[in-house]
Amino acid sequence: MEFVLSSIVEKLQHQPNSALSTICFIIISILCIVKFTRRNKKINNLPPSPPKLPLIGNLHQLGTLPHQSLKALSKKYGPLLLLQLGQTQALVVSSAELVEEIAKSHDVAFSNRANNKAARVFFHQCNEVAFAPYGEEWRKKRKLCVLELLSTNRVKSFQPIRENEVLMMINSIHEVCAKGLSVNLSKMIIATSTNISSRCIFGQRFETSDDGRKSIAKVLRKMMSQLTTLGVGDLFPSLDWVDVLTGFMSRLKVTFAELDAFLEEVIEEHKRKKNCDDNNKDFVDVLLQLQERDMLEFELNGDTMKSLLLDLFVGGSDTVSTTIEWAFAELANNPKIMKKVQEEVRRIVGEKSMIEENDLNQMKYMKCVIKETLRLHPPGPLLIPRETANSVEIKGYHIPKKVTVYINSYAIHRDPKLWDNAEEFIPERFEGNQQVDYKVIDFQLIPFGFGRRGCPGISFGVASFEYMMANLLCWFDWKVPNNNNNNGALIDMSEFNGLSVTKKQPLYLEPMPYLIC
Repeated sequence: MEFVLSSIVEKLQHQPNSALSTICFIIISILCIVKFTRRNKKINNLPPSPPKLPLIGNLHQLGTLPHQSLKALSKKYGPLLLLQLGQTQALVVSSAELVEEIAKSHDVAFSNRANNKAARVFFHQCNEVAFAPYGEEWRKKRKLCVLELLSTNRVKSFQPIRENEVLMMINSIHEVCAKGLSVNLSKMIIATSTNISSRCIFGQRFETSDDGRKSIAKVLRKMMSQLTTLGVGDLFPSLDWVDVLTGFMSRLKVTFAELDAFLEEVIEEHKRKKNCDDNNKDFVDVLLQLQERDMLEFELNGDTMKSLLLDLFVGGSDTVSTTIEWAFAELANNPKIMKKVQEEVRRIVGEKSMIEENDLNQMKYMKCVIKETLRLHPPGPLLIPRETANSVEIKGYHIPKKVTVYINSYAIHRDPKLWDNAEEFIPERFEGNQQVDYKVIDFQLIPFGFGRRGCPGISFGVASFEYMMANLLCWFDWKVPNNNNNNGALIDMSEFNGLSVTKKQPLYLEPMPYLIC
């Protein structure tokens, strides 16, 4: 650089009045700017960044399954990456050691949310918990969820709903058994988990009603799909207007209007009924009661209530169905593990005709199966994106302010430095290991996030997928259909990226009733 600059200066001295003077001055200016920028980068010591293209930066490297693509990039360039996604910057964290440092030393700085247009539209400018910016009001709303909506007692009070919905699913599978057919287990699991969540939250089921609720279920699924879609303006803020021209914004607003009308109707219906039975209250009842008694530390207006209800539904249904779907796909591919977990469940249930809630606490190996499923197949492998509230230093690297942060739990859960045979399904790795838990005693297993932004609804989700899993394992044996063709594998384990990462192909299995001898 110094050689180039001195050569240009020499030419300027010999031809001060020529056109070359102007050209050389421009070149000198550009080179000085480049040199200054590089010097700043060196001083700032930014994290490593893969080579990028003009305009789009590293967007082309994300692929259709970003968690897998980012895992590969991290393996090549290191566990802390700074990417350029259009006009925005993103930090990718792919090691448990870095997550631990963030959680213990920089949790507040990493507690903001990086929200896209869809989240701002659907949640009234992120007026809830999952997508809201970090601050005093967010803490009050999260406290409400933890103490009033998702408390241990509240989750237990919903056990009759779980029992009723799972019983209907089991009866439906028995009908299929009588016909000797295979069952679309993915579809049944999704319907059951959706109905459990919708009854606990809204007081009504969606999937089988004939009064228009099916259309609402479709709208909710459309919303969950749009929630993960980035508009042009999300990546290129200067081109924000493009989303209006392409109709992206109008599609979001149409979905929002349908959801808002539904939620308004649900709230008004609950106001008319005024449910006073504490044992049968859904989330709408609880929020209306708190609003009426003025027992909250923040204003619970209509928009806030609707945002909170929608927030809870999104977090409570998709995660459960995705986890159970992957669990049964892994068990179908590992018949010995399937047999072992079924023997445990059936031994504990004995000759009872119904699985009791207390039985679940004794099913230690089944819990290991669930944990191993969450390790290999975290529903949200990149968690919900965060945003740095201020610049921080991590491992000697400078992290700028307002950078979107992706925590790649998929890469951490499959890190061979942390897990033996990291790519294999081995539930036994969790037997007798009380240090690895859903609540992040260490940072090797983080399917529900960590720190202040960890999921407050863990107990709600765990209660649902443990009860559904136990019943499906207890009352049926499962066989892979003979027409399966997956190049030697029993079940195709290809992924599809959405709000949760689900199986690309629905899971079809042949159920056979288990007869108690």
